[in-house]
Amino acid sequence: MTIRLGITLPQMKQFDIGSDIPAIARAAEDIGYESVWVFERVLFPTPTRQGLYGIEGLPWPDEYRSIAEPLVSLTLAAAATDRIQLGTSVLVAPLHVPFELARALATLDRASGGRVVAGLGTGWSTDEYAAQSVAPFGRRGEILDEVLDVCAAVWGPDPVSYEGTLTTVHPSEVGPKPVRPIPVYLPAMSPRAKRRLVERADGWMPLAMGVDALAADWRALQDLAAEQSRERPIERAVRVNSRLQDRPYEGVDRQPFQGSVDQLVEDLAAHADAVPGEYFFDLQASSRDGAELKDQAAALYEAVRAAGI
Repeated sequence: MTIRLGITLPQMKQFDIGSDIPAIARAAEDIGYESVWVFERVLFPTPTRQGLYGIEGLPWPDEYRSIAEPLVSLTLAAAATDRIQLGTSVLVAPLHVPFELARALATLDRASGGRVVAGLGTGWSTDEYAAQSVAPFGRRGEILDEVLDVCAAVWGPDPVSYEGTLTTVHPSEVGPKPVRPIPVYLPAMSPRAKRRLVERADGWMPLAMGVDALAADWRALQDLAAEQSRERPIERAVRVNSRLQDRPYEGVDRQPFQGSVDQLVEDLAAHADAVPGEYFFDLQASSRDGAELKDQAAALYEAVRAAGI
């Protein structure tokens, strides 16, 4: 069993984003990773009034205090690489003007030779919506649907024409076009979101939080796809938020993907056996700087491939 492997780019405050992002992107390509990824956080409220993921009392991690803008980060990576895929995991789509986001993704795909993968979500932070959203938090699903509509129109043939709640495009030529239809992946955590994925998206972008939970969600998606008579396969790109350390984690409270390289590889083997697909690791939180992140990425890749995964 050989899976596709990816790594996230260094967007957090301990990195020199101007030099570390292109350096890590180049290193990932040289090591053998198939993809690099970015995520989106636009602010860190102080004090935090809403818990992480909207869960009351769950604190935001300190590493969210300064996150480089995702599409600028991917542009730096694109200019430094030749073949590696460039993914978002995720862009909080309702924080963006739909037409502007569609054009930015198309331009990046054209400039990179067709390497963009668009992971889109609705987010959870009401503070981020208050600061940047084009619509209220309560309309986030509706706006994600419009973003998907606008992307399909803008990326498609001219003349582009669309009329929605936020966006009106009178028949126009809109370019540049992406090299190929940009794959769209969705996290799809709720029943409504799962239906949206089956009906509209190319792939699924879950978070690796345990084998049983991941496998159960995958079975539910497959069952729904069969009910909806979806013919094309649902691709998978699984985000792995990791806490890598030099020594094995020995506590009974160890969470998946927490501990040594060998422990992360063992967790990956179990997850990939249950849900095959692409897995990409976020090692930023356990890296002090770009040099350490590069070393960790190389050690992890070597160990995963040595294990035959």
